[in-house]
Amino acid sequence: MSLSEPIPGSTIRAVHDDFHGDLLEVSMGPHHPSTHGVFRMIVTLDGEVVVKLKPVFGYLHRNHEKLAENNAYLASIPYTDRLDYLCSLTNNWAYVHAVEKLSGIEVPERAEYLRVILGELTRLINHCCLVGFLLNDLGTSFTPLLYSLRERERMLDMIEALTGSRMMCNFMRFGGLRTDVSSEWLAQLKTYLDTTFARYLDEQDALLTGNEILLARTQGVGVLKSDLAINAGITGPMLRASGINYDIRKVDKYSIYDRFDFRVPLGDHSDTYDRYMMRMLEMHESVKIIQQAIKDIPEGPFIDPKAKNRGLRPKAGEAYARIEGPKGEIGFHLISDGTGNPYRYRVRPPSLINLTVLEDMCLGQTLADTVIILGSVDIVLGEVDR
Repeated sequence: MSLSEPIPGSTIRAVHDDFHGDLLEVSMGPHHPSTHGVFRMIVTLDGEVVVKLKPVFGYLHRNHEKLAENNAYLASIPYTDRLDYLCSLTNNWAYVHAVEKLSGIEVPERAEYLRVILGELTRLINHCCLVGFLLNDLGTSFTPLLYSLRERERMLDMIEALTGSRMMCNFMRFGGLRTDVSSEWLAQLKTYLDTTFARYLDEQDALLTGNEILLARTQGVGVLKSDLAINAGITGPMLRASGINYDIRKVDKYSIYDRFDFRVPLGDHSDTYDRYMMRMLEMHESVKIIQQAIKDIPEGPFIDPKAKNRGLRPKAGEAYARIEGPKGEIGFHLISDGTGNPYRYRVRPPSLINLTVLEDMCLGQTLADTVIILGSVDIVLGEVDR
């Protein structure tokens, strides 16, 4: 097989169809912390170069969507926690947003501020984990991962103090939140972000961003061109790493995001390094949003007193609602037939959609690079097999 033509921006040579010699097909995985037993790749190799890659998933049998069609609307909130177990609060938010849209429930202003604070805190938890796991996939020392897990635990301590749970929070409610947030909790969060988490960001940036190992292993690796990203429906940091200025917080201006000053980072080279940088830069922006929300949060009710969570029966109709989750667009499509259960319940999970371009990013790369490329996608299998 001829490997004479270089891929633009990469040292890996392009793969042609005129094969000469034997190809090797291997079952690869699991290699990522989120893929134990539920994801593998069937990889066809010419030497160490990937010429074909098929992601294989579908072993969880969660049956999330069918379960929800047999439950009352309120009873499905805890199930959304398990879709992406790193991001239960944003999963809650997207679902209750869809039910509120379907049933016409209003959300008090204080509750909107609190949802933004919790949504951005969830983004920080997700992104700092991604940075740590990606460096672990790279085969570097455990140091970046341990730094990330240390900060995750500190943030989970605050989540637990508020919701009673570290990961499966079940905290959002139609029309607001399950409980209010104390001024002491908000002050603790602000102090943490201004001091401890700011030091973490500086620490990781100094350790990683210009690190020669990270640069060598990620620049020009796993390129995802902008036109393919758009056509495949890719969203979130993966899309923005390909240079596409699309953030649902800016596009839809849902909740009260139009009140906050923040920028949307964009990549220049569409590669794994840019996907790493998107998470680092977005953490800075999330901190800015939380700081503004804490400063401006008003007093008032934390839930619409008219919202009747028990026995909710929306009028016949349908609604789709989406938010900018840490991994991209997470949306819920609900159809009501006027009963207490949704007639149809469908989830649009970013991990599933973003995985569809894995082969395209891996073709022409080496076998060792596939693990890094997969890590840069940022997946949780709970929302891949729903």
